[in-house]
Amino acid sequence: MPVSANHIDSTQHNDTAVGSYSPQYLEGFPTTQAGDSALGQIDTLAVMEIPDGAEAQPFTRSPLHDTPSMALLLAGMLAVALSYHKGYKYIENFFHYMFSTRRRENLFEDHTVNETGILTALIGNTCIVEGFLIFAAVRMLCPSLAPALQANVFPHIAIYCGIAVLFYVGQWLVYKVLGYTFSDKQGTKLWIDGFKATQAFLGLLLLPVLILLMLYPNHGRLLLSIAVSLYLIARLIFIYKGFRIFYGNLSSILYFLLYLCAVEIVPLAILASVTYWISGIY
Repeated sequence: MPVSANHIDSTQHNDTAVGSYSPQYLEGFPTTQAGDSALGQIDTLAVMEIPDGAEAQPFTRSPLHDTPSMALLLAGMLAVALSYHKGYKYIENFFHYMFSTRRRENLFEDHTVNETGILTALIGNTCIVEGFLIFAAVRMLCPSLAPALQANVFPHIAIYCGIAVLFYVGQWLVYKVLGYTFSDKQGTKLWIDGFKATQAFLGLLLLPVLILLMLYPNHGRLLLSIAVSLYLIARLIFIYKGFRIFYGNLSSILYFLLYLCAVEIVPLAILASVTYWISGIY
C-alpha cells in the first residue's frame, strides 16, 4: 500500500511537534508575554502573587491538654461519684450542717463511716479544683511566671493542690483550738461541721466554673471573678455560723473582730504571698 507524502510515520521524528510541547520557560515566567494570533497582537500580563498567611502562634500548654493534670481532676470527680451511693445523705444535709446551731443530739449530728468517706472525697475534690484555679489565676495575673507554668503544668498544679490541702488542714486545726478555747465541745463540733460542709459544697460549685475556664480561657477574668465570689460567699456563711455560736454579749464583738483579722484575713494574704514565692522559684 503506497504511503502518502503527507502521512507521517508515528516513529518518525517530528521537530515541530517536539518544539510545540517543549518547555518554553525553563527559568520562570517573564513579566510580559507577547503572542501572535488570528485576532492580532495580545499582551498578557502574568504575575504570580503570594498570599499573605497568618503568623504562626506558639502552642500554649494548659491543664486541659495535660494528661496527668486531667487524670488528677477526673480522679477527684470519680472519688465523689463512688462515695455518693453510701454517703448521699450527707450531701442532702449540706444546708443543715452549714447553718444549724442546734446543740441537742439528733440524727444529723451523727457522723457515720459512710459520711466520713463522702466528706473526704468532697474535700479532696475541693482542694484539687482550687489547685487548678490557683494555676489559672497565677498564669493570668502574673504574666512573667506564665512561661514557667506552661512548661511544667502538672508539677505546678500538684504543688497548688498540696497548698490547698495544707491550708485546709491548718484552718481545721486553728478552728479546733479556738473552739475548745472559747466554747464547749458541742459548740466546737457545730462550728467545725459548718467549716467542713461549706468547703465540701464549695468544691461542687467551683467545678463547673473550672470546666468553663478550661474550655473558654478568653473569659478567664470573668470566670475567676465568679470563683472568688463563690469562695467569699462560702467563707461568709461559715463566719456567720461562728458568730451565732460564739456571740454572747457586746464585749464578744471585739474578740470576733480580732478573729476575723487574725484567722480569716491574714492567712489569705500569707497564702497568696507563699503561692507567688513558690511559683517564682520552681
